[in-house]
Amino acid sequence: MTNNNPIGVFDSGIGGTSIWSAIHELLPNEKTIYLADNKNAPYGQRTKEEIVALSKKNVDFLLENNCKLIVVACNTATTNAIRELRADYDIPFIGIEPAIKPAANNSKTQVIGILATQGTLNSELFNKTAEMFQNTTIIEQVGHGLVQLIEDGNLYSPEMTKLLESYLQPMIDANIDYLVLGCSHYPYLIPQIKKILPEHIQIIDSGEAVARQTQNVLREKVGFSDTVEKSEPVFYANANPSVLKSILENKYNVIQKDF
Repeated sequence: MTNNNPIGVFDSGIGGTSIWSAIHELLPNEKTIYLADNKNAPYGQRTKEEIVALSKKNVDFLLENNCKLIVVACNTATTNAIRELRADYDIPFIGIEPAIKPAANNSKTQVIGILATQGTLNSELFNKTAEMFQNTTIIEQVGHGLVQLIEDGNLYSPEMTKLLESYLQPMIDANIDYLVLGCSHYPYLIPQIKKILPEHIQIIDSGEAVARQTQNVLREKVGFSDTVEKSEPVFYANANPSVLKSILENKYNVIQKDF
C-alpha cells in the first residue's frame, strides 16, 4: 500500500519541531507539512474549549493540504483535544503525552518528575495515566513562562536559567531519578537542564516513540510514500516565522500564512 500524500504535524508554536525532527529522521522519504500556530501560543494557559477549537482549525488547514495522517505534536492539544479530533474527523491522529510509563517502570527511587504545561497537568488524560502508577511519587511542575521564552527566541537567556533552576531544584531535593518532559517545546531546553540536574537523573521526551508510532500507522492503515529521494518539508507559521526558521537552523524556508 502506497500513499504519497504528506504527513501533517501541528503545534502551538515551534516546539513540535522536536517531534517533526524525529519523524523526518526515521522517515526521510515522507513528505511533511509542519504548522506552527504561534499566533495563539502558548496553549497551556487556554481553556479546553479554546484548545479544541484551535486544534480543529489547524486540522482543517492540514486537510486542505491533503495530509494522510496528522500528528498532534503538542502535549496540551493531545491531552485536551485528541478525543474530539478522532470523533470528528475520518483520518488517523497520533498524539503525544508525557512518558510517565517508562519513567515509572524504570525508576529505582520510585520518585519521578514531570515538567509540563498547566493544560497538560490539568487534563483528564494525564491524570488517568498518572493514576496507573500508585506506587510512584510523581512530582508535577508547571513550566510557567518557558514556552513563551522559547517562542520569543530567548532560549539561552538568564531568565530561562533562573526559571529552570527554580522548577528543577525541588525535584532534585525530592530524589527523582527520571525527569519527564511533558511539552514538545522542552527538548530544546535539554542542554540547560543537563547543567542543573545531577548526572544520574535521566531525561525522557516523546520524540522517538511518536516517530515509531507514525511508522506503525503508515504501515498498518495509511501507506508509505514510494518516493525514493529525501523529501523536502514544508513549514507554515502564522506569526514570527524568523523564530521557527532559527530553531530549524535556517535549513528550510518558512511560509508565513494566516490560518
